[in-house]
Amino acid sequence: MAVFMKLRSAHAYWLSNKKERHPMWQPAERYPDPAITVLDPRFQKYTLFAAAVERIATGLRWAEGPVWFGDGRYLLCSDIPNNRVLKWDEETGNVSVHRKPSNFANGHTRDRQGRLVSCEHGGRQVVRTEYDGSTTVLADSFNGKPLNSPNDVVVKSDGSVWFTDPPFGIMGHYEGYDATPQQPTCIYRWDPATGQCSVVSDAVDKPNGLCFSPDERLLYVVESGAEPRRIRVFDVAGERLVNDRVFFTCGHDVHPDGFRCDVDGNLWAGWGGGLGVDGVMVLAPDATPIGHIALPERCANLCFGGAARNRLFMAASQSVYALYVNTQGVAGG
Repeated sequence: MAVFMKLRSAHAYWLSNKKERHPMWQPAERYPDPAITVLDPRFQKYTLFAAAVERIATGLRWAEGPVWFGDGRYLLCSDIPNNRVLKWDEETGNVSVHRKPSNFANGHTRDRQGRLVSCEHGGRQVVRTEYDGSTTVLADSFNGKPLNSPNDVVVKSDGSVWFTDPPFGIMGHYEGYDATPQQPTCIYRWDPATGQCSVVSDAVDKPNGLCFSPDERLLYVVESGAEPRRIRVFDVAGERLVNDRVFFTCGHDVHPDGFRCDVDGNLWAGWGGGLGVDGVMVLAPDATPIGHIALPERCANLCFGGAARNRLFMAASQSVYALYVNTQGVAGG
């Protein structure tokens, strides 16, 4: 609770300086950016004095699933209710429609061959975009029944695809199509050798964002069905998950979502909870909150990109933000 009180106090100070109760976002007027809060001395080395939060796109309905394409110097991002994937060009700053309809795509990543792998609510499936632009369905059912609505996805270095399957995309006609879930909410692994899916955990209530630690020995997963919400962590034992435990328990009405690890194993997590809490929370490998990046909107997901993987891209409600940081995202994340 002390952490969140500190965040709210820091944001209240920022608001008072702006002389507005609920200000529209504005670029930082000075360095260091007051939106960046050091909660633990360990976070100090990851901040850059002359780097500030930038808004690079806005006008979305619900931003999700950012993924970086360094070979093309662009970012893709889902706009789920608008049924489209947007493209932000690093060189020009232009935003364009990359794919519409997107089948209500949510989370994205790239496989080790550079191909886009996407979770689609509309088809209740995980698909891969091939080099020629065609799509291959990797998974759309398990034991003869359709998946719920695949949400977020990561690819391990062995080429296996790991994804979560909560029901959020079939709970109405806004982020997909209204339907009745026919599967428990599981975490799945798709095997590239056999093309088959297996359940690696059915113990997480509405699993959401997920990511591997840098050495791939750990898998972190958001449990959105718990109250208060929490982040679980598993040991990865080959094709299985073992030693399930709670990594971090959030405050009431605090919503973690998607996340990624940096090369030091810190977890950079999309965070929601209202003014002073919305943004990105950074958790050390020992689960200590060490830093916070305040945004005026709830952050759903993020990724690292840029030429050195040192630029944090944050998909936050109706906008996408970016911040240069003094670390790098894990390759392949």
